[in-house]
Amino acid sequence: MERHLKAHLYDISSAIDEIQSFFNQVPRHFDEYCKNLMLRRAVERNISIIGEAVNKIIKDNPNIKISNARAIIATRNRVIHDYAAVTDDVMWKIVINDLPKLKIEVDTLLAE
Repeated sequence: MERHLKAHLYDISSAIDEIQSFFNQVPRHFDEYCKNLMLRRAVERNISIIGEAVNKIIKDNPNIKISNARAIIATRNRVIHDYAAVTDDVMWKIVINDLPKLKIEVDTLLAE
C-alpha cells in the first residue's frame, strides 16, 4: 500500500478513535454533548481532519472506495468554511451512526 494512502487512512482511524475516547469521560448522550462546548469543538476538529484525509485519498487514489466520501468532504467544508451550517444534531448523527461504519471500512483498508 502506498505510504501516503496509509498515512491518510491512519489519520482517519486515529481521529475516530480520538472522538470515541472523548466519551470515556462524558456520558454518551446528546444533551450532554450539546452542553459541552469543548467536546463539540473537539469533535468538529476531528471531523474536519477526517474530511481532509478522505479528500486527499480520493484525489490521489481514485480506485480506493470510501462510502459516503463526498458527504464526508462536504461536512468538512461546512465545519471549516460555513460554520453556521454546522448543527449539533448533524454532528451527533455522524458520531453515533457514521463514524463506527467508517472506522470498520478504514481498518479493513489498512489491513489489506
